[in-house]
Amino acid sequence: MSSLHGISAHLLLAFTLIALTESFAPTAPLTTFIQSHHRTIHNSPSHGNAPQPLRSSDWSDFAILDDDDDFDVDLTPYADENDPQERKAEIGMSVPAPTVSSNYDPIYVGLGETLPLSEENVEGVLAACREEIGTLFGYTAENRGVGITGAVDFVEMDGPIVILTLKGRYWHQRTTVLERVKSYILERIPEVIDVAVADEWELTDEANEVF
Repeated sequence: MSSLHGISAHLLLAFTLIALTESFAPTAPLTTFIQSHHRTIHNSPSHGNAPQPLRSSDWSDFAILDDDDDFDVDLTPYADENDPQERKAEIGMSVPAPTVSSNYDPIYVGLGETLPLSEENVEGVLAACREEIGTLFGYTAENRGVGITGAVDFVEMDGPIVILTLKGRYWHQRTTVLERVKSYILERIPEVIDVAVADEWELTDEANEVF
């Protein structure tokens, strides 16, 4: 009887140990879920795509500007003012002479003489002005050879006011050029009360860089 009691005790202990072991072991459904979830994470399209490093901006989308018309650069090797006249003229021959908008013959007025106000007289006196104070302008090859390409043209009469236009590059301030031309005309045609430009911008330094 005692032996049977001992066997029963051993069997009870064995069954207890088996029950405890099974209670701590993961069930098949839980094990399957963990393995399945692990595969899902590692096989996800987003997983394994490492964050792209930040890169500085590239210029692949920008077109190269090749329109040289936006940049007027004068590369003419002009002579120095102290160079011989022949050298200045040689270089100046390669620089286009400024055009003249009208073909009036110069009217030279003697000392103490004057002319009545008319458009023809203004044009004639202005033509003489281009020659007699020609160092201001680019009508001669020698002047163009040192970079002077300035020109003056008649625009219109506004009553007794003469309207002119200045173009090209001058060595002198454009306001100085206008004053010299104004004095020349007023001395010869006293009825003119003023000489002005069509656009005040023509008297700026910026205008002197347009060629």
